[in-house]
Amino acid sequence: MNRFLDQNKDNWQRLEDLLSMHHGTGLRGLSRMEVREFGELYRRAASDLAIARAETRDPKLINYLNSLVIRAHGRIYRAESQGANLIWKFFAEDFPRTFRSNWRYMMLAFGVFAGFVLFGFVATWIDTDFTHFVMLSGITEQINSNNQWWKGLNDANQIGATHILSNNILVTFRVFAMGAFFGIGAFYDLAFEGARLGSVFAACYKLNPPFGNALASFVVGHGVIELSTIFFCGGAGMMIGYAMINPGDLTRSQALKKKGIEAARIVIGCACFLVIAGTIEGFLSPSDMPAIVKIATGVGTGLAMYSYLFFAGRSPSEPPA
Repeated sequence: MNRFLDQNKDNWQRLEDLLSMHHGTGLRGLSRMEVREFGELYRRAASDLAIARAETRDPKLINYLNSLVIRAHGRIYRAESQGANLIWKFFAEDFPRTFRSNWRYMMLAFGVFAGFVLFGFVATWIDTDFTHFVMLSGITEQINSNNQWWKGLNDANQIGATHILSNNILVTFRVFAMGAFFGIGAFYDLAFEGARLGSVFAACYKLNPPFGNALASFVVGHGVIELSTIFFCGGAGMMIGYAMINPGDLTRSQALKKKGIEAARIVIGCACFLVIAGTIEGFLSPSDMPAIVKIATGVGTGLAMYSYLFFAGRSPSEPPA
C-alpha cells in the first residue's frame, strides 16, 4: 500500500495541478506539452484506480482516485464538446465585440479609402491618362467599345464566383498583412485600391455614361459587404502597426499579442462576409435582374451586416461604441 502511494502520488498531484490551471476553460488554457502530459496522467490515474479497487480495498484512496479521474474526464469531455459552442460564441459575441472595441481603426481605414476614391475620380475626370497611373491600362478602350466584361460571369457562375471569392480574400488579406509595416503598408494599399475604384468610375462616366450606370448596377449588390471588408481588414492591419508604435501600458510583445488576436478575429469574420459577397457577385450582380433588385440587395445586406456588428453580443456593461 505505502509503496503504491509513494510510486504514484506525485503523478496524482501533478494531475491536480493541471486541473486547477485555467479552471473552467477546458484544455484551451494549457500548452501543447501540458495537454499531452494531461492525457498521459489521466490514463495513469484511471489505471491506478483500477489497481486500487482490485488490490488495496482502501475506500478513502478509491474515492480520491475516482474523483480525480472523473474530474479529468470531465475536463477532456468538455474540451472535446466545445467545438460548436466556440464557433457559436465567436460569431455571437467575440467577433462583433472585437469590432466595436476597435471601430476607430475601421473608420480611419474608411476615411483613407474614401478620400482616395474621390482623388482618383477627380484626377481621372481631369485627365483620363490617370488610369495608367493606377494600373488600369486598356480600360478606356473597353469603356469606349462598351465591353461589359462582367457579363461573362453569367456563362459560368460557379467558376466566376469561386474566382471572385479567392481574389477578394487575397486583397483583404494583403491589406491586413501590409498593416504590419507600422500601419503604413495598409494605408498605401487602401489608398491605391481607392484611387483605382474612383478612377474607373470617372473614366466610365466621362467617356460612356450608360456604361458607368451598368458598372454601378453590377457593383452595388455586392459592393457594400465587399468594400467594407477591405476597410475592416485594413483597420485590423493598422491595429497591429499601431501596437508596435505605441504599446501603451503593455510591453511591445504583450501589445502585439493582444492586438494580433483581436485582428485575427476581425480577419476571420471578414473571410466569412466575403463568402456572401462573392456569392452575390458571382450570381446576382452580373445577371439581368432589374437594378432596383441589386440596389435593394446591397442596402439590405449592408444594414444586416452593420446591425450585427454594432448590436450582436452586446452586454449591459459594455460601453457604447
